[in-house]
Amino acid sequence: MAAGPDPRRRRRREAKYARRRRTAAAAALTVVGAAVAAIVLSGGGGGAASPAKKPATVAKRSSAPRCVPAARVVRAGPDGTASVPILMYHVILPAPANAPFPGLYTVPSLFAAQMHALAAAGYHAVTMNEVWNYWHHGTPLPAGRPIVISFDNGYESQYREAFPVLRAMGWVGVENLQLSGLPPSQGGITQREVRALVCAGWELDTQGYNHADLPALSASELNFQVAVARQRIRALYHVAADWFCYPSGQYDPAVIDAVKAAGFRGSTTVIKGWASPGEDPYTLPRLEVLGGTSPQTLLSELDEIRSDPPPGPSYVTS
Repeated sequence: MAAGPDPRRRRRREAKYARRRRTAAAAALTVVGAAVAAIVLSGGGGGAASPAKKPATVAKRSSAPRCVPAARVVRAGPDGTASVPILMYHVILPAPANAPFPGLYTVPSLFAAQMHALAAAGYHAVTMNEVWNYWHHGTPLPAGRPIVISFDNGYESQYREAFPVLRAMGWVGVENLQLSGLPPSQGGITQREVRALVCAGWELDTQGYNHADLPALSASELNFQVAVARQRIRALYHVAADWFCYPSGQYDPAVIDAVKAAGFRGSTTVIKGWASPGEDPYTLPRLEVLGGTSPQTLLSELDEIRSDPPPGPSYVTS
């Protein structure tokens, strides 16, 4: 019968293996510790981990624009009764020498002077929807005399030049955007810039797809310019687009019917006057601010048209 293994030899062998395991474990801990130290010192690392990266992440989030959906409007009091002027601007740049319509251009410095003159006279910029909620839900408007600053077509200068002036004043504007026919290469605003205006509190409405002569269109073409344009703006920018602006002020009963059928709350014209709650919301007047209008002249024109009520419906205007 064979003898069993020597117990002393077995104990020596087990002690030898135990020393090897302790040495390997210590080496592994040393490597891991060095790696962790390198990561911490370099600010690197991945996963959930590194405190060194947290400030950068927080700073990036805090600097990103946030678009907050409007709260549901509830009745706040009796319907408002005050009339509100709506100004109309186009290009906020000096007019080129060969401009066919130089009156559509307002020099940026003059625009800024006009806005500051309005503020000094007690005006405060609001949106069309704020006016609507004041007229129909009794929602109070900001302190001061309300005025709407609207911009037609969607020129990039409205973003580059007008937006910084209004933002510095804590004011907002209304962008009446046409969806095509004015590309950025021809001075049109980009989608990124439109989104920046929306995130800053501007109201986004529309003039239709491409500034068409609406009374001359067939029913299907009119539907495309009005209803489909609204659907497109809502899909692109996630806004209500509650107001329509007649291109060049051209409209007739069929155009008004199409605007109503598309679900717009109302529309604006180029008829001079203050917008009032008792008039047809689909023919609201505005005041076009022509190039070269001094701040004092603008204030005088506002006072004049307030005391001179606009004419009755004139379906096709220029």
